Amino acid sequence: MKMQRFLFNFFVLAAMLMGLPLLGIILAGYPIERYLEFPPETRYIDHAPFSWPVFFVYAAFIGAVVIPIVVAGLKKKKTPDPLKKVAARTFPWWGWIGVASGGLAWLLAWTRFSWFSTFQPHTFTPLWLSLILTINALTYRQTGRCLMTRRTGFFLLLFPLSALFWWFFEYLNRFVQNWYYVGVHFGPIEYFWYATLPFSTVLPAVLSVQEWIRGFAWVQSCFYGFPSIRVDHPKGLSLAVIALSGLGLAGIGILPDYLFSLLWVSPLLIMVSLQCLAGAPHVFSDIADGDWVLVVSSALAALFCGLFWETWNYYSFAKWEYAVPFVQGFHIFEMPLLGYAGYLPFGLECMAVGRLLEGFEGSRIRGFEGSSERFKRR
Repeated sequence: MKMQRFLFNFFVLAAMLMGLPLLGIILAGYPIERYLEFPPETRYIDHAPFSWPVFFVYAAFIGAVVIPIVVAGLKKKKTPDPLKKVAARTFPWWGWIGVASGGLAWLLAWTRFSWFSTFQPHTFTPLWLSLILTINALTYRQTGRCLMTRRTGFFLLLFPLSALFWWFFEYLNRFVQNWYYVGVHFGPIEYFWYATLPFSTVLPAVLSVQEWIRGFAWVQSCFYGFPSIRVDHPKGLSLAVIALSGLGLAGIGILPDYLFSLLWVSPLLIMVSLQCLAGAPHVFSDIADGDWVLVVSSALAALFCGLFWETWNYYSFAKWEYAVPFVQGFHIFEMPLLGYAGYLPFGLECMAVGRLLEGFEGSRIRGFEGSSERFKRR
């Protein structure tokens, strides 16, 4: 049943993500060929210029969502770590391999040695494999366990799932063209394989960082025991959210300047709603019990990874650049300032995909379950 539930949710989600944006531009009479170009090199959307009013509206909305959570967490009376403390261990030997390989990969990514020119476009993957290894080592030192060693099978499954996961976002980006790649040009087959390898590191990186962040006592203390949020009619709300999110996805290609942010929000809402309809735990389940640790640590994990993504991207040979309507200003590396807010729902999306895989694998993952361990011990 768990496998059937996983496959059903996955195929419904895939059908909506793939089909609805395409349906929208077909109904609008737009040429379908340009949205299916592979590799995607033609830029056909002329984005709206920077707008101070829109910038302030977006900034105010982001602040209204994020600031109350942060302030409440900082003001909350500190309590002992609700999870059982584990004595810190020494930093494992394989973690030092991650540190050393990461430093070398960073050096090679930001320099232009002639003898390395053949491999210069491909530095992203070793950088992120090194970070994943290092973060798992830090988690192991912190708690005595980590995702890579404790749930090796699940950890390895994240890599192919991550590649598929990010290809969906590459596809959705065809309808809004908020980012594009520069520096190299490949044919279709080369592009597919060369892109799939770095795409496969996204979920392992974000979920490994999430586990590391969640292990800090201050995260447990600040964001556990928050006011709970419960929904009286969750299945009815889920159906409404799926309908509205689906409508938004159908419109992103028609109104890309106004609906581009739905590229990050709609998939999350659809995934959570499908899990809610199936009666499965989802990324927001714990907040019904006042536990915001999973939500906050997932969002922070993606933001943490985002800072490294944007940092390493800046001086790399093969890189991406942004074209975001209305807020294309105040860049930190290539990313406009407000664009970093997109990493927050993206972290929840990564965790939601982890929940789907968890159901497929047939067992729960400690560290993904937020408060479940605490309640089981009560």
